[in-house]
Order: sequence, then C-alpha cells, then structure tokens
Amino acid sequence: MSRIQSKFAALTAQHKKALITFITAGDPAPALTVPLMHAMVAGGVDILELGVPFSDPMAEGPVIQRACERALKFNVGLRDVFGFVREFRLTDADTPVVLMGYANPVERMGVDTFIAQAAEAGVDGAIVVDYPPEECEDFTAKMRAAGMDPIFLLSPTSTEARIEQVARVSSGFSYYVSLKGVTGAGNIDTEEVAQRIAAIRKHVKLPIGVGFGIRDGATAKAVASVADAVVIGSRIIQELENTPQDRAVEAVQAFVAGIRSAMDER
Repeated sequence: MSRIQSKFAALTAQHKKALITFITAGDPAPALTVPLMHAMVAGGVDILELGVPFSDPMAEGPVIQRACERALKFNVGLRDVFGFVREFRLTDADTPVVLMGYANPVERMGVDTFIAQAAEAGVDGAIVVDYPPEECEDFTAKMRAAGMDPIFLLSPTSTEARIEQVARVSSGFSYYVSLKGVTGAGNIDTEEVAQRIAAIRKHVKLPIGVGFGIRDGATAKAVASVADAVVIGSRIIQELENTPQDRAVEAVQAFVAGIRSAMDER
C-alpha cells in the first residue's frame, strides 16, 4: 500500500477528509520550499502537492503562472525539486508528496530517469497535466512498479469514456477539476460538483479530490461534504505573494490550519 493509499485509509478510519495543498517548488525562494512543506503539515495538511516550475503551465491561472516565473528566475528545475523532497524526507517519512507538472521536463529528463529519481527522492505520486491517460499506459505501469501513484485530472467536460480510462490506469486518488478554466478562477457550485462526483464514482473507485477555486474555510467545508479531499493551491500562492518572506512560513501554516479547522467542524 502506497503512502497515499495509507493516508486515505487512516483518514477514513477517523471519519475525516484529506486536505491537499499545492505550492510551486522554489517560490518565493528555494530556501523556503522545505520549511513551507513542513509548516503545512504542522497546520494539518495530509498530502503535499509540489509544483514543478515550467515556462508554459497551460492549466494554471495568473497566480500560479507568476509562481512559476519567480521559481524559474532561480533556475529551479526537476532535479532541484527532487532535492527538496529528499530534504523533506529527512524529518518526515510519512506525509505523501505528489509532484504536479507538465510533460516537457519529464520527457527531457527521460521517463525512466524521472521515475527512478522520483522514487529515490521519496516522491509518492505524479500528476503530469498533459499526459492523456489513454496514451501513457507504459508510464503508469512503470510508476506503479516503482511504488508511486499516477494521478489524473477529470473535469466537468470529461466524457464517460475518459472517466473509464482514468479509472483503469490511475491509482492513489483522482483529481476532479471543479471549474471549466484555469486554476484560481471562478466560484465553485457545490451542488454541481456533488452531481459530477456521483457520476465519476460509478467508474472510479479511488478517493476523489476536488480543486480549482477553493479559497476559504467555508468552501473547503462544503466541498469536503461531497468529496474525499479538498485541494488548495492558488490561494496559498496569494498568501505568499502578500506576506513578507520572513513571515511567509508562519502565515501559510496559520492559513492552512484555518482550513483544516473548518473542514473538521461537525
């Protein structure tokens, strides 16, 4: 059982939903990445998503695009991301870490090298946004053979055939994008999300996380009532943009602790 699967099993036993958070590796400064990861765990985060900086992040809105640009100014690349995970693992052997990024850096490194180095660093899963599930069965098989979970996105426009394909090749959890558009845009219609998740569950037996557009405790609590996990990214990046770096770690921990508290309210 992977760390991701173990985490969801433990949360289910506690009648809790998972809080998953995203930051871009290297933003706002490389020295802050690992302290931010630890701070989010201390604030109650269950699974960490670490974004791999990329110059053309097609699924991202302006907030995460800016985060990628800041990280790239520090020349943060995939090997640096592995280094952050290795450092994190020195003092946290339990919290799952998922890399989220795009095919170009993976292909440039080489799939086999990427998988080997990710596993060695302590990565638990990967979301490669522009890897369509029907075209990367070899990749997903190699990921699982290395003990990592390949995770795929589903959206309001996903067809039943696409949902069935994701159900066949993915593991760990499935990530439902609640909005038509990019990260950080719009407001979530919880009732519509509930209807879509019900349709997805007919085929996908994995836990389902919901992201894109969750910005506060009230929305997180509402989404947690219909999903297995809540994913927050852009709002955390905004917290980093609006806070001096010497207070960034403390501010992010306080923010995610508020989200965790709202999700756990009965």
